Amino acid sequence: MTTEAELTGSAASAAPPPDIEEAAGAPAWGALLVVLAGLFITNLDFFIVNVAIPSLQRGMHATSAEIQLVAATFNIGLSAMLITGGRLGDLYGRRRIFSLGLALFTLASLACGIAPNMGELIAARAVQGAAAALVIPQVLGILTTTYAGKARVAAFNAYGLTLGASAVFGQLIGGLLIKADVFGWDWRTIFLINVPIGAVVLLLTPKLVPESRADGHTGLDLTGVVLVTAGLTAVVLPLVEGREQGWPTWTWECLAAAVPLLGAFWYTQRRKAARGRSPLVNPSLFEDRAFGVGVVSLLVFFAAMASFFLVLALYLQEGRGQSALRSGLLFVPLGLGFFIGSVQAPKVAAKLGKQVLALGALLLAAGDVALAETVWHLDTSGSVGWCIPAMVLGGVGMGFVVAPLTSLVLEGVAPHHAAAASGVFSTAQEMGNAIGIAVIGVVFFSVAGHGTGAHTYAHAFGTSLFVQAAICVLVAALVQLLPRAKASGPDAVPETA
Repeated sequence: MTTEAELTGSAASAAPPPDIEEAAGAPAWGALLVVLAGLFITNLDFFIVNVAIPSLQRGMHATSAEIQLVAATFNIGLSAMLITGGRLGDLYGRRRIFSLGLALFTLASLACGIAPNMGELIAARAVQGAAAALVIPQVLGILTTTYAGKARVAAFNAYGLTLGASAVFGQLIGGLLIKADVFGWDWRTIFLINVPIGAVVLLLTPKLVPESRADGHTGLDLTGVVLVTAGLTAVVLPLVEGREQGWPTWTWECLAAAVPLLGAFWYTQRRKAARGRSPLVNPSLFEDRAFGVGVVSLLVFFAAMASFFLVLALYLQEGRGQSALRSGLLFVPLGLGFFIGSVQAPKVAAKLGKQVLALGALLLAAGDVALAETVWHLDTSGSVGWCIPAMVLGGVGMGFVVAPLTSLVLEGVAPHHAAAASGVFSTAQEMGNAIGIAVIGVVFFSVAGHGTGAHTYAHAFGTSLFVQAAICVLVAALVQLLPRAKASGPDAVPETA
């Protein structure tokens, strides 16, 4: 249990104990593995539910609208609460909020797994998303305050690898779980598997993860919480629901309302900071060009990455008639490439600095174009195995971006803003996911029209890939706005001219 001393200690006094300190550049794997396990299961639930939709719809006799809400409520709860979740960690202890969020997520997963009807499942998914928003920003906050020097770089690389792996292998893991049909649970397995994992992580957290929090005893900015939650919901809700419903009037009204809501949020944050009070997000974070440009780059990159998973799954399952498990197996080459890229990224970054991000984005763009050409050549015949080389190339590109970008964005963040900055970072990722899926979804289904054949889906998939390649080129351009790495210091990454 967290002691009073832990909760009242300053950021300086919350320095890592000796066994957490850097040892020959290697992080303390116990704490790292615990928080990354929490990250993996919470981020996985963003992707894995798509695999279960067919069996879920059959088993629960669900309508299309109810199925959409199963995904949408999680996404909305997650995106809208990440910034608040990060600030709660700074104020009340990152380990404490991580544990609270994980406990709620585990209970919500159980509720999802035993839900007797769609109403209770949808409600439990909303709680799952909000609970995940408490967990995810604490992970980066804990890594930022726990590790230093080479150990922090290694921890950030492990964070990026975990983040990507949960996305890349989400469909395969979901397919395997449903295929195994443990105890006849069918689709419920994807939720119930979180319960034992969450319980183990909860038991290990107080033993292995050090507590940290920001200086002072300021309270939570409730005005900021209301404004940012309402504003982000007004953005995410129409993005995740709009295309399926034909972009009705209310979606555009929500997007319009988001502008004054988020504008008012930013105004109140600047005003509170100017008066020496404690805003939800301190505007000084964005005075660091690496953080500001990095957050925008992250948003744009994940717009391409998340939408790629969507259109690939649609092409394989709807266009080529493959099962969730068989289509999930094609994600293995992508995952292999991602692993290779993630492992090699630190070595390449040591030589190229920020240009490793541009290289990764351009490799992903090249993989998208090569995959589009392959799919168009295959058309209605030929093995999808011909897609593997392009998938590996795209995976390497993803690996070159995710881990180094995390390190570059958060390198200059002060420890007392660690979880709040992580909340902004994670929000940018989720907003990128929502924007990318909405935009590429419109492209895909506009090209596909009302057709259902393999030729129609191949054409739609290839067209979408060219749009995603253009987004990746934009990321490579944005990277050029990042500042050069510092010439000295334990976290510096040298950069060639």
